[in-house]
Amino acid sequence: MAEERLDESKDMSFWDHLEALRQGLFRVVIALVAAFVVLFFFKGFLFDTLILAPTRSDFFFYRWFGMETGLQLVNIELSTQFMVHMRVTFMCAFILCCPYTLFEIWRFIAPALYQNEKRATRRAFLFASFLFYLGIAVGYCIILPLMVNFFDGYKVSEEVINTISLNSYISTVNSTVLLFGIVFEIPTLVAVLSQLGLLTRQALLGGWKWAVVIIAVLAAIITPADPFSMLIAAIPLALLYGISLLVCKKAEPEEEEDEESGDEPAGDGKDASAKKEATA
Repeated sequence: MAEERLDESKDMSFWDHLEALRQGLFRVVIALVAAFVVLFFFKGFLFDTLILAPTRSDFFFYRWFGMETGLQLVNIELSTQFMVHMRVTFMCAFILCCPYTLFEIWRFIAPALYQNEKRATRRAFLFASFLFYLGIAVGYCIILPLMVNFFDGYKVSEEVINTISLNSYISTVNSTVLLFGIVFEIPTLVAVLSQLGLLTRQALLGGWKWAVVIIAVLAAIITPADPFSMLIAAIPLALLYGISLLVCKKAEPEEEEDEESGDEPAGDGKDASAKKEATA
């Protein structure tokens, strides 16, 4: 028996859908503003405990690997500290509101889906949220400390002193953390392509050599060019490849059987016709 969509979606006109979209966007904006206002008053926690923690040697990553750093930040423009406060607060509010944004997207498209499609879409959104936060954690806890430690100690000459501006450091934090949050959505994209029949697990396994090369190149691009940093960065990227293999579907065995059988159906037809002639 065919599954039916929700009744309320059948009678909705184009303008009704547009109104539902507008209301969803409005709720997302309200949630984002509310999170921004709340976080704005937690400046000490955001900066001293969270954002600036990788600049100190007591950060857990440095303790685990026996590293030391003492990045000293300076501010050279009058309004930079206020603007940085605004940018960091907005970034944190955006990260916190991502699951709710995905929920609003799901609630908008859910009435048009069948029950099995709704379950699959719900799992996909939950999976995407988990991977996004996992990427954020990897970017903040692993990649950012590696970059800070390397670039803080790198000098072209002892006569040149590193003086890192607050604005430069915050830009690095934002780009690194958000970049890894987006990169970790690759398994979600693989799962979608697999459901559409455009990608199979056999195809991913067949291209494992290319995957190793791409992981090595990405690790070299996003981290300083030293072997230890590249190895640490390559581990989560390799984990992404493994997750992509797990969520990707295998090729349908029926296709392989059809290829192996070749012209068997035609042969059966000839035998049947021969039997008819003999009977006649």
